[in-house]
Amino acid sequence: MATKKLTRKNFLKMCLAGLAGLALGGKFLKDAAAAATSSGFNGRPNKGIKGDYDLVVAKGLDPYISTVKAVTGLGGMSRFVKKNDVVLIKPNIGWDRSPEQAANTNPQVVAALIDMSFQAGAKRVNVFDVTCNDAKRTYDNSGIRAIAKEKGANVYFADDWNTVPMKLSYDSPMNEWPILKDAIECDTFINVPILKHHSLAGLTISMKNLMGICGGDRGRIHNGIGRKLADLTDFINPELTVVDAYRVLLRHGPVGGSLDDVKRLDTIIAGTDPVLADAYAAKLMDTDPMSLSCIKEAVARGFGSADIDKANILNIA
Repeated sequence: MATKKLTRKNFLKMCLAGLAGLALGGKFLKDAAAAATSSGFNGRPNKGIKGDYDLVVAKGLDPYISTVKAVTGLGGMSRFVKKNDVVLIKPNIGWDRSPEQAANTNPQVVAALIDMSFQAGAKRVNVFDVTCNDAKRTYDNSGIRAIAKEKGANVYFADDWNTVPMKLSYDSPMNEWPILKDAIECDTFINVPILKHHSLAGLTISMKNLMGICGGDRGRIHNGIGRKLADLTDFINPELTVVDAYRVLLRHGPVGGSLDDVKRLDTIIAGTDPVLADAYAAKLMDTDPMSLSCIKEAVARGFGSADIDKANILNIA
């Protein structure tokens, strides 16, 4: 290979070229930053996907089969997952509890959604949650890690360093909150909460389940939680919400522990409007949906509907 003698003249040319490159690069970065700032928004787009029904409610003794029926009734997973999509399935894996104790999403519900996502052409399916108890024990005892890995999903612990600041196009107490990057950059977001009692929020369903993609001191979200959860739901825009009401925790939530607090409802709810899904789930717990601050706030802001009577609902036994 030929070499070129480094003269004073050549050295000066190299320096000038480098400075020009830095100037151009700096201008590019400055323009990109300005564009991002002017947009004021880095949330997930609302794709406007609608199901064949507003909600599908499937009942049955097998939560896997009921989940398949519920999503199929909406129009099938291919409506939400396209070929080579990266899919995030976000269950509740917050607590060191077994499936029978109904503190975490039923693993069979998660399994069904993974299978359906791959069948629809997903390139990768991620499964994670920011846990409240020890992550390893929680992932293992919930039964979710084992079955999700068996089904071919990418199951991992969420890391606080892999976050980006939340930004909305309007003033929000959640602006600048650290959000897990993988929750924003996925092609399809499937929110899979378990329906259960919550000592502070009344109930925890899909909107509150989104706290599991937040970093930072999440306890502070409970101060003014209705507004914060409504804004967080608007920011994430999940394509699909599947509520696990197979076993529900009636009391002493969100942790539970006693089987005396658990009731079998054998129900799975699927829909594209998380507010409506939460409203229907609240009624299953004999709770007025509008008594939950997150639903009330979301309805007032036009982020969804809680009018179950006007909803087009398919019931599958």
